[in-house]
Amino acid sequence: MTQVGPWGLVSAFLTSLLPAINVAMAQEVASPRSIALATASPGGVYLVYGQALAPILSRALQIEVTAEPTQGAVQNVILLEKRETMLTFINVGPALQGWNGSDWAKGTHYRAMRVMFPLYDTAFQFVAHKRVAAKSLDNFAGLRIGGGPRGGTSGAYVEQIFKVLGIPALVQHDAWDNLGQQLAERELDGAAAAIGAPFPALARLEQTVDFIAPSPEQIVGVRKQLPEITPSTIAAGTYRSLVKDYPTIGLYNFAVAHKDLSEDLVYRIVKAAFDHHADLVKAHPVAKETVPENIERNTLFPLHPGALRYYREKGIAVPATALGATN
Repeated sequence: MTQVGPWGLVSAFLTSLLPAINVAMAQEVASPRSIALATASPGGVYLVYGQALAPILSRALQIEVTAEPTQGAVQNVILLEKRETMLTFINVGPALQGWNGSDWAKGTHYRAMRVMFPLYDTAFQFVAHKRVAAKSLDNFAGLRIGGGPRGGTSGAYVEQIFKVLGIPALVQHDAWDNLGQQLAERELDGAAAAIGAPFPALARLEQTVDFIAPSPEQIVGVRKQLPEITPSTIAAGTYRSLVKDYPTIGLYNFAVAHKDLSEDLVYRIVKAAFDHHADLVKAHPVAKETVPENIERNTLFPLHPGALRYYREKGIAVPATALGATN
């Protein structure tokens, strides 16, 4: 009989445990005891929205859900892929770049994200300090413009847009709270924010800034180069200083889950969000767009099976493209 030494016994014992360990780890990923919801930097809408959604989900799921600040949409895609968060908010632009491995993703494909429910349209908002007396985006040439955190939607797109338009603006990146303070203190000449409206950092400054809308020709030019961008409008009255609709460009936002979260858990998350829609709207008016019918805005990414179950129960059609691969 072959003799088995002590290290051989230990090895055999550990090998026998591996299947059980793997099953336990998979179960923990599918149905975690607590969940971090990745949002964005202070001063933006993602964090406000997440801080309203987290307690709703905690009560509905009987799981601790915490809204965690991040740099924004780009970093959120990375965190989700690494399983450092299992729920997050994404913007269709940076998320598409991650999915395809283009631009900021630099050849790496980030495909763990599965859409749960729609959030709202992110409108690009261009403002200049009143002392600049800007009349068009062309006047942003050579100006110091706040462009949000590098890991957010603004950080991913603002410089691209100025490049497409041939406007050599001097874009500076930081958290929106810091950029807003710099604009107030005239250390910046303006800002270009891809974010939900009303944007708290701009609302605090609207007496000192002018909203500058892109021209129809500029909108066409940007969409030709960046087709994921769609026309967007900020309604008059969204900010006190906006006396008429503000035509601009935008990118849609969605709440997504890691593909390995269980179908039942995601179904309950989606149901809780829609069941408490009024509470979300109280936290921020952009949540008015968080309605089941707006799932039609997702034409690029696969739905999580738990979300698909919810929409089918409600008789809500989803785009065929959202029924893609789920693995």
